[in-house]
Amino acid sequence: MQTLLLFGLAGFLAQLVDGSLGMAFGVTATTTLVAVGTVPAVASAAVHLAEVGTALASGVAHWRFRNIDWRTVGILAAPGAVGAVLGAYVLTSLPMGFAEVWITLVLLLLGCYVLVRFAFFHKPGALVGARRPSTRFLGPLGLVAGFVDASGGGGWGPVATTTLLSSGRLEPRKVIGSVDTSEFLVALAASLGFLFSLSQEDQLNYTVVAGLMLGGVVAAPLAAWLVRRLPPRVLGAAAGGLIVFTNARTLLNAVGASPSVKTVVLSALAVLWGVGLASAVRSARAERRSDTPSDDTPVLGYP
Repeated sequence: MQTLLLFGLAGFLAQLVDGSLGMAFGVTATTTLVAVGTVPAVASAAVHLAEVGTALASGVAHWRFRNIDWRTVGILAAPGAVGAVLGAYVLTSLPMGFAEVWITLVLLLLGCYVLVRFAFFHKPGALVGARRPSTRFLGPLGLVAGFVDASGGGGWGPVATTTLLSSGRLEPRKVIGSVDTSEFLVALAASLGFLFSLSQEDQLNYTVVAGLMLGGVVAAPLAAWLVRRLPPRVLGAAAGGLIVFTNARTLLNAVGASPSVKTVVLSALAVLWGVGLASAVRSARAERRSDTPSDDTPVLGYP
């Protein structure tokens, strides 16, 4: 019972972040499992199995609050499922050291771009373009994001959300809602891939899976509501800061940085994140007070 409650709390917090910013459930939950001694492949399998339930609940909640672009979901999900199956096979077969460092660096750079774009780029109406993402853009993105997600124990949100936010072709709340909704098919495919690939010695702890899933399901409606109410500029700045901070920490650990270096770098990034959020809030308030229409003002009943 204690295990169920502890991982239920972990699932609640992870989904609250994931559902409101479009990322971090897998990264947070997998990190927790690995920290308590779970084999990486088993940890990723458990998290993806839990995500089948949390992603479904999150998708329903985002649908209820009209945060979804269904065309994006339809094109993104199928290649994502294919990539997830391939990623599950790779994680259970090969070491991913070099690939993880490379992916972390790419995500860090994309996160910097997103943070600067939404926090410090103040021209009204310039955050989201008129054209929606194309099939040629979404198909490869889904494939890569699905592969990274399964092989790295998390990454569907960081890769898909980061790239869609940086493209500027879809408003942030619909990026988050669409990525979270398409994650259901990706998590299901990854779970099946792990169940077929894991050896007999690697056993899943279904109490942990149930705790993560139940906590995530409870948090999903609250997270979707937050997406609906917060201005896109603030959401984008929050997501960008989360991407930068998380991947910087991963990269520092991968290169063996000393504790003092980690403290200095992460503290500096935390300050930058705080300044960016403050700047985004000020800009959103200024644009809301002005007569100029802005993408930063949430519109109730948006189709």
